[in-house]
Amino acid sequence: RVAATPRLQRGYSEGRYLGRAESDIYRYAAMGGLGGALRLEDPEEALLVLEAHLALTRRHWSHGEECILTSQHNLAAIFTVLKRHDEALVLHREIYSRRVATLGVSNESTIISGSNMLVTLNDRGLSEEAKVFARDQLPVARRTLGSDHHCTLNINLSLAVALGNSPNRARDDLLEVETILQHVFQRRRQVFGPAHPATLHAEKKLSSIRAVLARCT
Repeated sequence: RVAATPRLQRGYSEGRYLGRAESDIYRYAAMGGLGGALRLEDPEEALLVLEAHLALTRRHWSHGEECILTSQHNLAAIFTVLKRHDEALVLHREIYSRRVATLGVSNESTIISGSNMLVTLNDRGLSEEAKVFARDQLPVARRTLGSDHHCTLNINLSLAVALGNSPNRARDDLLEVETILQHVFQRRRQVFGPAHPATLHAEKKLSSIRAVLARCT
């Protein structure tokens, strides 16, 4: 059950769903919406809601695997906000594994789940695993989605992060990071425009690695 904190109680009762049966689809949808709405405002309370939402999904919609995976994804996102990367990674591994089993490695949803897992591997500091996984994912993403798809570019970016954070990195690794980031920046600028946040993010990372390389010469 959702803890009866004042904000949760108010938000839930204002939607007039609090007194409905657990299996009521509108109550279920309202709980998921409330968890999403609280994500940035109060992630600790969002965590309570989304944990309850996942439990509810497993209890009443266990036949709907996509519902379970979506609920797990939302919970993993909250764990990431709270920097609970171990718990986020457990969920992302499970989501990716289930998507591979049900949809195959080349399905867009599977590739996106793999990209999400890559980010968490880097957050967790598992750069060696992230490098291997990213190199496996890139050919699949390029073949299925195309080189300019935002998910393909995100996988490239995750590979660059893993290479740059590796404790065994050499200058050649840093040069590869620069090449990857140059590619991501150019493609994002062309696809999204120079002022898009994703473009600016890639540009900032490219400037950072160039500064590191300058210090290494």
